[in-house]
Amino acid sequence: MKKKVIILLSIIALIFVGGEITLRTFLGLANAPLFYASNEYEYMACPNQDGYRFGNHYHYNSYSQRSEEPDSTKKIILGLGDSVLFGGVQTDQDSLATSIFTQETGIQMLNISAGSWGPDNCAAYLKKFGLFGAKAMFLLVSSHDAHDNMDFQPTVGVHPSYPDKQYVLAWGELLDRYLLPRVLPKKKKEADPDQKVLDGIGIEKNGKVFNPGFEQLAEMAKQANIPLYVYLHADLQELKEGKYNEQGMEIIDWAEKNHITLIKELDFHFSEKDYRDGIHINAAGQRKLAEIMKTVLAKE
Repeated sequence: MKKKVIILLSIIALIFVGGEITLRTFLGLANAPLFYASNEYEYMACPNQDGYRFGNHYHYNSYSQRSEEPDSTKKIILGLGDSVLFGGVQTDQDSLATSIFTQETGIQMLNISAGSWGPDNCAAYLKKFGLFGAKAMFLLVSSHDAHDNMDFQPTVGVHPSYPDKQYVLAWGELLDRYLLPRVLPKKKKEADPDQKVLDGIGIEKNGKVFNPGFEQLAEMAKQANIPLYVYLHADLQELKEGKYNEQGMEIIDWAEKNHITLIKELDFHFSEKDYRDGIHINAAGQRKLAEIMKTVLAKE
């Protein structure tokens, strides 16, 4: 009997250790990109991170940009935006539009973005860190950014998509984050910022003014004597309808009134196959975005 117990415990230990190694190696569990809260721009990925998650490589430099370190020997363009530009762990580092642009043009595009960031987040970040000697700004926005202003609601360490520390065990993350919530009903938690967009929460104006970051970035570009390009991304519903919604039209009107170069994604040949959900683009979509960047920015 004692021998059988030892064998059983040995098998359990092997399964546990083997599973832990497998979950870490092949899924990247207990190796999520971490975030920090900011009283200036709400939150951002922690600096100096490099790892793999769900088979995709992620890398953040010392300025929390999803890029290599700023290279002063190259022309630099600031890539500013939200989760579409950020890519998340669903997009490999080399598949990001900013990475493709950098690799294929020799011009470094810094990826300065985070999930659900708006123009005001981007402006606040640049106020703190500067423009890195950039020759141009490329701001990617969606229609909901017209009034999606910073509100500094607790996010980091609150929503699973914005962790501030790692799980000790991959098994722990698998159970706590992915398995148990599907089995055991929990008190409904507030959706994370990206999910709010997908669910249509917070898209209405709710009395908020037009996002002040648009004007702030335009003024920064003017002061630095560099161009600002605004790229208006279309969510899947807008793609299907072939037109931007009311808030998207506000952004278009603002760009026209302020003589800002506007690139409308609906003018290009995106399809549903380029999306991985209601708003985010997949690797194919990132490639198309990179080609547009090359056409618009390679002359800078």
